[in-house]
Amino acid sequence: MVTTMEDACAIKRSMVQQANKNVQTKGISMKSTVDKSEGRFNRVLFISAIFIVVLLLAILLTLFAASIPAIKTFGLTFFWGTTWDVAAEKFGALPFLLGTLITSFMAIFLCIPFSIAISIFLGEYYKEGAFPMFLRSSIEVLAGIPSVIYGLWGLFLLMPIVRAIEMQLGVTPHGVGILTSALILAIMIIPFSASIGREVITLVPADLKEAAYSLGATRFEVIKNIIIPYARSGIIAGILLSLGRAIGETMAVTMLIGNSNFIPTSIFSPANTMASVIANEFAEATGITAASLIYVGLVLFLVTTIVNVIGAYVIKKVALEASKEVT
Repeated sequence: MVTTMEDACAIKRSMVQQANKNVQTKGISMKSTVDKSEGRFNRVLFISAIFIVVLLLAILLTLFAASIPAIKTFGLTFFWGTTWDVAAEKFGALPFLLGTLITSFMAIFLCIPFSIAISIFLGEYYKEGAFPMFLRSSIEVLAGIPSVIYGLWGLFLLMPIVRAIEMQLGVTPHGVGILTSALILAIMIIPFSASIGREVITLVPADLKEAAYSLGATRFEVIKNIIIPYARSGIIAGILLSLGRAIGETMAVTMLIGNSNFIPTSIFSPANTMASVIANEFAEATGITAASLIYVGLVLFLVTTIVNVIGAYVIKKVALEASKEVT
């Protein structure tokens, strides 16, 4: 009897040991499977990141290689040259650089009040309901309209209005020019900055707002002292993304800026941007003219990169200051 019980205990111990071994084996196999999956996922992420860097460098090197004839001919004087003469093969990008920066920053300054107002309206005052939903849908539709449609609308509506203003002011009534293109750019980029600003404002913690209301703050004071400081970095990020689109916009600006290869003397003057001169002349360009246009594209690429780098630095600084203000 004792022997039988000892045998049973031994069999039980062996079964438990075997079960523990099976569990350990399964655990090791599952762990190895998870490690392999995680390793493959990490490799995919790494390859994707490397691909983005390679793509950026490929674009830069392609533009640089294609513009080498113009770089050898004009060098850095291309940046401050004021003459664009295809017949004489003399090229300078300063008029287009100034046209790009003036129209883009005018559009941003016109866009900021409206985009912030729309962001606060939809993110704080009217979050739910039929009208806010309709307004959000309208903003999304405006963001998706092709730029050529904006250009046609500007030709039929904005250009006569600007021409009437020019006649009242006693300037040459071109109708097209820096002001007209800046207005259409502002209208085009408002939906982008407003959408991003609204999303950021809705992410402000409700506890912060409720704490301010419990201390007797009005809605204006909550917006001024809590919401704006907390969402400032996101709002600025939306504005800078809109600036990036404004700098590279082509069709609408080409239709409304007047396509003049001279330095603009006022906001009513016809001008050209770097994107519009490429769109206008590249199809028929050959030789040094084509290389010069690609050089303009390289300058546009560098300007966009510089704006993005400065924007990232500004966002970082603003976010740090905003966190200090809120806390």
